[in-house]
Amino acid sequence: MKILKKTFGVCLVGFGLGILLVLFLPAIWWLILIGIIVISVGMLWLLC
Repeated sequence: MKILKKTFGVCLVGFGLGILLVLFLPAIWWLILIGIIVISVGMLWLLC
């Protein structure tokens, strides 16, 4: 179960980073904010 949690956390962080990289082109602030939130949720998930 712990490996599943870590995998999910890494996926969240990767997904958030992907969103940020793609959306830096149009630089829409609320989409960048969503990417940052997804990354932070992933980091918190990995830390617990």
